[in-house]
Amino acid sequence: MRGPMQTLLRMLYPPRCLICGGLVESDFGLCAGCWRETPFLSGLACATCGAPLPGESEREEHCDACLASPPLWRAGCATLAYRDNGRTLVLMLKRGDRHDIAAAAGPWMAARARPLAGPETLVVPVPLHLRRHLRRRFNQSALLARGLAEALGLDWCPDALLRIRHTPVLEGRGREERFRTLADAIVANPKRAELLKGRPVLLVDDVLTTGATFYEATAACRAADTGAVCVCALARTVKDT
Repeated sequence: MRGPMQTLLRMLYPPRCLICGGLVESDFGLCAGCWRETPFLSGLACATCGAPLPGESEREEHCDACLASPPLWRAGCATLAYRDNGRTLVLMLKRGDRHDIAAAAGPWMAARARPLAGPETLVVPVPLHLRRHLRRRFNQSALLARGLAEALGLDWCPDALLRIRHTPVLEGRGREERFRTLADAIVANPKRAELLKGRPVLLVDDVLTTGATFYEATAACRAADTGAVCVCALARTVKDT
């Protein structure tokens, strides 16, 4: 009965585009029009922060910002530019309770993050403070981390890190203010000390802007004596061209 039942469900609830709601061939997909308008990052990118770079290269390249002030983490990537449909998808996930977007984003992020992960890598989301978590009822970074871990066949831990200090919304704040606001706000969960010790970590967040959040999360991992830390964001801000 499974086959006929699935066919009936498909007829009653056909797959819809994540953004516009139009009919698509499979679940968690985008229609052709929305796909064309979604700014997936491809081509040459900074090996540390995922910022798109001009030209082509057969070796690792780094953006001016990372050369001037290298981040704490070893390498990083992002899947979308945080504009247009990229921003729409992030906000639908974060503010619209659209958990299905995280299911779609997992394989998208895995395609970019696969070179950064080994078989022992632990996928870890950037944490929310309890107050914000209770208000939102979920951590969007944890949903993304689960989808990414499943796509890569890796272990993940939703509470490996804790945000011990409530901080204001960072949107619209400059680089220095973001780093100052987040200083010492994230620590490793002492209950996960053995899990983290010596293990490579892939940190996951929804958006990378200045890198302040990933910086604090990486510092917490290093304080817990993890292995190498890499980062992956669903989207990142990019400079206008």
